[in-house]
Amino acid sequence: MKAVEINKTGGPEVLEVKEISLDKPGPDQVTIEQKAIGLNYIDTYHRSGLYPLKLPIGLGLEGAGVITDVGDNVKGFKVGDKISYAGIPLGSYCSHRNYPIKNLVKVPDGVDLEIAATLMTKGLTTFYLLHKTYPVKSGETILFHAAAGGVGQIFGQWAKSLGCTVIGTVGSDEKLNIAKENGYDHVINYNKEDFANRVLEITNGKGVPVIYDGVGKDTLDRSIQCLAVRGMMVSFGNASGPLSDINVPKVLQPKGLYLVRPSMQQYLSTREELNEASKIMFEKISSGKVKIKIFKKYKLEDVIQAHQDLEGRKILGPAIIVPN
Repeated sequence: MKAVEINKTGGPEVLEVKEISLDKPGPDQVTIEQKAIGLNYIDTYHRSGLYPLKLPIGLGLEGAGVITDVGDNVKGFKVGDKISYAGIPLGSYCSHRNYPIKNLVKVPDGVDLEIAATLMTKGLTTFYLLHKTYPVKSGETILFHAAAGGVGQIFGQWAKSLGCTVIGTVGSDEKLNIAKENGYDHVINYNKEDFANRVLEITNGKGVPVIYDGVGKDTLDRSIQCLAVRGMMVSFGNASGPLSDINVPKVLQPKGLYLVRPSMQQYLSTREELNEASKIMFEKISSGKVKIKIFKKYKLEDVIQAHQDLEGRKILGPAIIVPN
């Protein structure tokens, strides 16, 4: 059995593939033979130390596989079940692992495990953004930054299925078509065009009621300018660096804006919340309203290259590690 571990923070070179052996699963755990592992930008934050962790530690937040053993107290799951998961404890970059059942969901027949592995972070993030943080209404025009990325591709299709007009921003012309193919009605290359002015044009000067932003530092100021009165800025990532301190009277007060910094743990901490979210998510996949095209697959031994590609913006869609 193999697992990726870091003993210090830093660049991709700190990632090490090690041989491991597993004990029997704990009372509330199952043993998973992993079939696919999700790659997410947050993994680079854990590796670099931006989000500090106690070392040594494994990396990776999501995966999908088959249960091969169950703990003494486990109910509702059995050997042979296809499952997927996202969340703490970290350590999905491995061939096999023991994992608590509180974060597990069963993968329905007809949903491929490689697809499921790309969904548990990106798909559930899209769920809480659109249904919980700011529940969108049919007919609303909304803005999503990084529209061609892994979350962005799912988000565009999902928001479109809810009746929204969806504006997306991208960082290169190469990504314009990717966003358009994934449900976006208007796509703006923010390195060539002032996206705030363009959004105001599209909305006849009104602005949008909500902006979903996983980019961070580079997009905040212009985003504030194209929010409507009482609009909500949903900041859920730091791809360009963390947000600077915000002058509330100057930035938020003039239009009565909301700024929220959500995360999955705040919306998916109970079995009921997780079941609701995963049921809706898998229905979107099964119905074809959200289609997933895996951009690239890596072997576990290629994890350093995977992180180099993540940080180099070379991954233009959902990507996975296939451990065996």
